[in-house]
Amino acid sequence: MHNIKLVAVDLDDTLLRDDLTISQFSRDVLQQVQEAGVTVTLATGRMLPSALPYAEQLGFDVPLITYQGALVKNAFSGEVLYNCPLSKDVAGVVIRYGRKRKIHVNLYVEDKLFVERVTKAGEHYARLAGVPFTRVDDLEELLENDLPYKMLLIDEQQVVDQELEELRDILNEAGLEAYLTKSKPTYLEVNHPQATKGAALRKLAEWLGIRREQVAAFGDSYNDLRMLEYAGYGFAVANAYPEVRARARYITASNNEDGVALALRELVLDGLPR
Repeated sequence: MHNIKLVAVDLDDTLLRDDLTISQFSRDVLQQVQEAGVTVTLATGRMLPSALPYAEQLGFDVPLITYQGALVKNAFSGEVLYNCPLSKDVAGVVIRYGRKRKIHVNLYVEDKLFVERVTKAGEHYARLAGVPFTRVDDLEELLENDLPYKMLLIDEQQVVDQELEELRDILNEAGLEAYLTKSKPTYLEVNHPQATKGAALRKLAEWLGIRREQVAAFGDSYNDLRMLEYAGYGFAVANAYPEVRARARYITASNNEDGVALALRELVLDGLPR
């Protein structure tokens, strides 16, 4: 049995099957891992209200890594461990860039989702995340009252990489920094430079007094890379993007084949009394 004390699991395309459910086998294994004294949490780009139903289903009464790492919060107790929103200046640049390019832009403020334009891509995202959106005339006005945990731009797969580089250049020219990555081929994520799953997982591990070599993490996409590189046991599921599989230390079965549960059964449960 490996000395695993903390497990962080991505949701979409990692723990969740393609139909957005968690199999009974995976639920059983995750429960047994927790009963063995291991802290298990979610590490997702989803907003907290979108991740919460899965945490409740799994009994994860622990700080959850949400908004790509911008907020680490125990949704049950309300305790905030890490809070790293975007700056007003960066958010303003992204909003104006989205308008100019006519790209769908999600803005996340106070655990609510706001948009300026209602698009098919935005409606599909809302259904996937299980959260409603509110349309406003001017997203920049929201920045006067609070800062967003992250922003998400949705566009066609063939242009997202180009937009990522364009937006990075625009921010650099303005003397501004942000963490830009993709969570899906059509999703361009914008976060504070210190709001990554890797930084958030490190904060959580330090708070729990757990060494990185005692941490396991599971993911599938580019936004999971820093988390997988931080963890002593960084796993990519078999359906992960090739670049992610190439950089992960370990590979497990796909999301539809209970890859997370199979790896955890071997890492944590094998050798324990049954």
